[in-house]
Amino acid sequence: MPGTLDFVPIHIGSLVSILFIRFVMFLPHPPHHRTNSPTGFPSPNRLGNHNGEKDWENASTASSPASIPEYTGPKLYKEPSAKSNKYIIQNAITRCCLAGKVNEPQKNKILEEIDKSKSNHYLILFRDNSCQFRAVYTFPPESEEMHRVAGVGPRVITKNMIEAIFKYNSDRKQFTQIPSKTLSASVDAVTIQGHLWQTKRPVTPKKPSK
Repeated sequence: MPGTLDFVPIHIGSLVSILFIRFVMFLPHPPHHRTNSPTGFPSPNRLGNHNGEKDWENASTASSPASIPEYTGPKLYKEPSAKSNKYIIQNAITRCCLAGKVNEPQKNKILEEIDKSKSNHYLILFRDNSCQFRAVYTFPPESEEMHRVAGVGPRVITKNMIEAIFKYNSDRKQFTQIPSKTLSASVDAVTIQGHLWQTKRPVTPKKPSK
């Protein structure tokens, strides 16, 4: 019959399609490789690669010195000032060089001039090794010259004029000669060569003879 012949091919074709689909579904699939660590957690490489570039940018920005704002506030550290022997010199003048009532007027004048000075280092000038006081000088560390502050003596003393140098001992209230002629911050007093104390007398012109 025509109707039966038409139905059979359609039925057989549908059956074949269903069988093919089921056959494909039950085929073994290729294994899916994962990079998980043996503990079951994703490996560090996969975690790092997930957002690696962003993390690197954040890390580099946080650790970069340029990202730290520069401190512009007041300076908390101050450079120490140069060591001064001003107190030592004042003490030496008061208790040793010009001690006693008889020297009080000269002592007060010398101390007053020292107070007016802004220098850090001072030197006392003696007449000779007997440590007889003559004057007080300033001695800037950057200079090789002594400049008179008060007293009697040359206005300027250079290193070539030095005869001997001394160090003051506050406990013993005395000066001790140092075996050197080099001026430094540890020196408290000096003497100059003897001929520098000799003053030239002015020459009086002779009167013409009549």
